[in-house]
Amino acid sequence: MPSFILPSLTLRGRLLLYMTLVSCVPLLALTGMQDKLMRQQTEAQINTSLRMEAEGFKDLLESTLAEREASAHSWAEDPVLRQALRTKDPTASDAMLSLLQRRYLTLNGIVLFSDDGAAVSASTTALREAYAGSADAVRKAPWFQKAQAGTTTAEGVEAEDPIYSVHVLPLAVPVMDERGQRLGVLLAAFDWGQVGELVKPALARAQLRGHATFSLEIQGADGRTLFDTRQGEHDDSGRVGVVAVNGSEVRDVGDGWRFIAQVDPAEAYAPLNEMRRLVLGLAALFVASVGLGSWVLARGITRPLRALGEVVRRVVKEGDLTQEMEVKAGRDEVGELTQAFAQMMKNLRETATSLQEGTHVLSETVAELNLASEVQERNVARQAAALQETQVTAQEIKQTSLLAAEKAETVLGVASRAEEVGRAGEVAIRDSLGGFQGLHEQSGEMAMRIVQLNERTQQIGGITQTVKDLADQSNMLALNAAIEAVRSGEHGKGFSVVAREIRNLADQSIQATEKVRDILGDLGHAIISTAKMTEQSHSSVAEGLEQVRTSGEHLKELATIVQDNAAAARQIAGAVNQQNAGIAQIFSAVTDLSSMMTETQTSLKSTTGAAKRLQEVASQMEGVARAYRI
Repeated sequence: MPSFILPSLTLRGRLLLYMTLVSCVPLLALTGMQDKLMRQQTEAQINTSLRMEAEGFKDLLESTLAEREASAHSWAEDPVLRQALRTKDPTASDAMLSLLQRRYLTLNGIVLFSDDGAAVSASTTALREAYAGSADAVRKAPWFQKAQAGTTTAEGVEAEDPIYSVHVLPLAVPVMDERGQRLGVLLAAFDWGQVGELVKPALARAQLRGHATFSLEIQGADGRTLFDTRQGEHDDSGRVGVVAVNGSEVRDVGDGWRFIAQVDPAEAYAPLNEMRRLVLGLAALFVASVGLGSWVLARGITRPLRALGEVVRRVVKEGDLTQEMEVKAGRDEVGELTQAFAQMMKNLRETATSLQEGTHVLSETVAELNLASEVQERNVARQAAALQETQVTAQEIKQTSLLAAEKAETVLGVASRAEEVGRAGEVAIRDSLGGFQGLHEQSGEMAMRIVQLNERTQQIGGITQTVKDLADQSNMLALNAAIEAVRSGEHGKGFSVVAREIRNLADQSIQATEKVRDILGDLGHAIISTAKMTEQSHSSVAEGLEQVRTSGEHLKELATIVQDNAAAARQIAGAVNQQNAGIAQIFSAVTDLSSMMTETQTSLKSTTGAAKRLQEVASQMEGVARAYRI
């Protein structure tokens, strides 16, 4: 506010301005802080809800696709599909794939391809016929090439598949034989339209929140839009959104996909804008109420003050102290001021009367004061000379006492240091004794533990022998099973593979038990050597413990002597310090007395001059007192 405005305002205007500012400034600051806090809370709520929707959508779709992909891998290991790829006979595999499609309604079709891209079997005859003659196109398809490499891809999901006439996500996995050789590829076409069913609950929740522009979008790792709840072209600039990224910790079809939840900012912040309008309306109402109240209050304060000012101007101009106050006194501060002013007028009348009477008495008193000042000034001069000699002597005594105190402090410091060293040595010996005692006990306990460890090692050796016997029996059983599998012919091939694996595991178990027995033998020898070394360490610790005890006794005697010397040094230093303090007090008292004497001389001179001026003032006061009518 410009500085030239305030002087031009009346008291009522200033009060109105000040009270309005005092009320409005905190209100504006509070309103700004509240708006900032509400915006932060609204942003946090929006981000939290969008993140929950994006993360929930990601987890739901990821779990669905992971389940279907895992199912495709398990189907690819079925012997029926392997047999169909070997024999090119789709009878059994068609029945199996048809059953799987009826069970999993989210799949538009399941097709088994040979390694050269030819459709061998399918969940429906029409689907197999649709892929007939398309081996070259299948081999060039990205999902087929990725499947041969052991991975999956979402490439092509954004376009309608010509075979299925809808958008599908190709979940393709390789089909391997028992030796790990690739026989072909199994394709499970996931209906991409099912994603729209997955997001319906999220869209319904957004409608309940009032977010009609809420949308969910899936982008591939390369930024391509794979799915969007909005139809047609759209502009994402300025929209509030949260992104949840599918990580690549577990390799699956959705690695690197970005799940985006968005909403229009005008719709998201609509509650905040409504709250702002409400707060501004309340603030305007508050400011108007404060202005009206301030005007009424300022008017009530300034009206009595104006009347009081008029009375004061008459008193100053005419010098008439006989007029009475006519302002009505209330119970507030203005009323108290009016009563105080009336009392002041009464006191002024009494003061003027007393002033005229006192000026005469004052003149006589000043004359007597001048005579007494001259006599006192001569006496103080003689006392100051004697006090100066006493101060010089006290200074010499103080210097001698300070030197003695410094020597006593030096002796006390040396004694204290010796006492501290003695205590530290005693503590160190005591700690060492405790450490040696603990070490002695630990070495005994360690020897006992080593004996127990040797016994446990022998027990483990017995257990390994038992394991070896069991492995030998398993080997014999596996050999018998292999012989029986050979007798069973073609039907026993699978059982023969299992028997061979069991024999391999039995051989590995026998070799492992042999290694464990060798290691346990070496460990037993090492434990016996460790036990001998532990017994030697136990004896050495006992000897060291006895030596530390003897040293501790001698150090205790030395510490007692040092403590006695330190106590005597403290007594001497205390006495010297007390003496030094007393002398310092004496010197300080003499110095203060000398200063007081100097001040007294100065005061006496001032008193003489003041008495003369007082005579002049008395004459002036008498003239002033006659100026008022009483």
